[in-house]
Amino acid sequence: MSKLDLKGRSFLRLLDFSPEEIEGLLALSERFKRLKRARVPHRICGGFSAALIFEKTSTRTRCAFEVAAAELGMHTTYLDPQSSQLGHKESVADTARVLGRMFDGIEYRGFRQSDVEILASRSGVPVWNGLTDEFHPTQVLADLLTIRERFGRLSGIRLVYMGDAGFNMGNSILAGAALTGMDLVICAPEIELYRPSAQHLAACEVVAAKTGARISFETDPLKAARGADAVYTDVWVSMGEPVEIWQQAVRDLLPYQVNRAVMEAAAPGAVFMHCLPSFHDLNTEIGRNIHELFGIEEMEVTDEVFESPASIVFEEAENRLHTAKAVMAATLTDAEEELDRLGI
Repeated sequence: MSKLDLKGRSFLRLLDFSPEEIEGLLALSERFKRLKRARVPHRICGGFSAALIFEKTSTRTRCAFEVAAAELGMHTTYLDPQSSQLGHKESVADTARVLGRMFDGIEYRGFRQSDVEILASRSGVPVWNGLTDEFHPTQVLADLLTIRERFGRLSGIRLVYMGDAGFNMGNSILAGAALTGMDLVICAPEIELYRPSAQHLAACEVVAAKTGARISFETDPLKAARGADAVYTDVWVSMGEPVEIWQQAVRDLLPYQVNRAVMEAAAPGAVFMHCLPSFHDLNTEIGRNIHELFGIEEMEVTDEVFESPASIVFEEAENRLHTAKAVMAATLTDAEEELDRLGI
């Protein structure tokens, strides 16, 4: 295998990388996971600092990047909307030029893809996309690692993405499947809102033609799930959206809920996946609000499926740490060489 050479690059979209580079990042993630499990120190980024910009709050993304940075020997500064002037009193471009002089890397979790791209172009340091409205590449890298751990491969695995495929997770799952030769079925209503853009689909199909990936669409959940190795879904609406948006999503997407019938249609040994958080019960404020408004106790997945042995959602959550570590280390250092030099 050729050397993974990503030093100095940003991680903004999966399609910015070749299939070989994605494979290299997954292999590096596996290596870091073994070191973590064995409690072997691997502080190969000692002396580096990273800014973590969170315009949208998060449990998994923040913890993944903070713990990964600490275990790599890095210092982090967390910037939420109350502790940063990003986009308010100071433009994204000006903020990028300030942070690029103080930090060795920048993580961004927010709204516009254009903002993370400005940070990357103007800061002069690697920038890592922790989520925008268009893409969530660090999540899907962890998903790919989780599928490979479970099945021993990615090529040819039949993955069904159920629900809203027109937002960041759908876009990134589509790219990840194309890059790794998977058989992806997008199961969503035949409504433009829930489908990937023609431009993004065309770009993924170009990659799929090279890797042998297959991309198809289906509106019937049980037909889509037939023979699936993995069934993936996400929440239907982002936090903070008005009631009208929730009403539309519940009306359009409730037939695409992942339930027992969907999982029984899948292949023996099929797994259920979700990037979290999930509205599978009434144990959250939002879940209770949904119940009061629409009379439903479960949204994108039933609690039965979420808590079943088929569910690997917490393996995905753990793998956010290992893949975040790989992304940071590979873009800041010659990570493989550094680990080899330390004999680990």
